[in-house]
Amino acid sequence: MNDEILIINEENLIGKRKAEHQEYEFVKYEVTPRKDFNQCYLAIYEIPPKKANYPYHYHKANTEAFYILSGQGILKTYKGDRNIQQGDIIVCPPCEAGAHKIINTSTSESLKYIDFDTKNSPDIIHYPDSDKVGIILQGESSTFFKNANKTNYYEGE
Repeated sequence: MNDEILIINEENLIGKRKAEHQEYEFVKYEVTPRKDFNQCYLAIYEIPPKKANYPYHYHKANTEAFYILSGQGILKTYKGDRNIQQGDIIVCPPCEAGAHKIINTSTSESLKYIDFDTKNSPDIIHYPDSDKVGIILQGESSTFFKNANKTNYYEGE
């Protein structure tokens, strides 16, 4: 755990690009690496035109907050799509009503934002569009399950 004040210039952050699925792509600049900070995760994201960074989801244990630095897009929510733009602050509570997906709607500009997350572990993440659940345990690989595979508590015992 880091017990020092962190001051870092954005120009000194190293971006990590992720593009594992046609609809999803981003570059993430970690400000507070997960291994070094145990209560808050902070990163800057850049989403290319016509892409999203993550599927529609909500957390059961962690709040996510976003500050849009530049660009515009759509925030898919539990109550429908909402337009987002530079200067918007978005807070997604850890519940079904906090479900969200950020989509860059521009054809030419990146959507850039700061992501602030609490880091309660374990966290359970629900993906309503694909009917799956993820279990995130800090410092370990994430595990995902389809809800169709639910079973009785005593099955196989």
